[in-house]
Amino acid sequence: MTDYTWILAKNAVMSFWESPGKSDEWYTPKHVFDALGCEFDLDVASPAAGGTYVPAKNYLTDRALEKEWTGFVWMNPPFGGRNGLAPWLDRFTGHDNGIALVPDRTSAPWFQDTWRKTDAVLFTRKLKFLRPDGTEGKSPSNGTALFACGATAKAALERACVVGLGILAIPTTSEREHV
Repeated sequence: MTDYTWILAKNAVMSFWESPGKSDEWYTPKHVFDALGCEFDLDVASPAAGGTYVPAKNYLTDRALEKEWTGFVWMNPPFGGRNGLAPWLDRFTGHDNGIALVPDRTSAPWFQDTWRKTDAVLFTRKLKFLRPDGTEGKSPSNGTALFACGATAKAALERACVVGLGILAIPTTSEREHV
């Protein structure tokens, strides 16, 4: 296999969210927030155009990693490239109060690092995200996980589990490295 063929094969199996040139404008469907049953103080990765179902009092639409985060946060960050989530998740776990939606990539180093810093994780089925025009996208290549930091977030994931949004997992005491 030539280097070029290997690159093509590798790119063919990369998931949708890792594909270069794809849009990061995919919004969380309303049923996720209905299942969580909570309100957020801040959506830290909200699109400038609005149009989301995030039940938040305040929204950051640009340069969120450079701005102050306050209260109970919702984070559905731009999935971007391979390690594009790492700075978002570092900031999220440092804030330690909220819920983050990420691809279910349990083998990825960023996932394992974040797992050790959270109070709970809800593994969902494949969510069909919404486009900016409100239409539903196709089923993604992988499932989704919701990370919880803090008691309020953990309680929201427990509620969502009870109503069938996903499977709840709790890191053991020996695994947890709260910041």
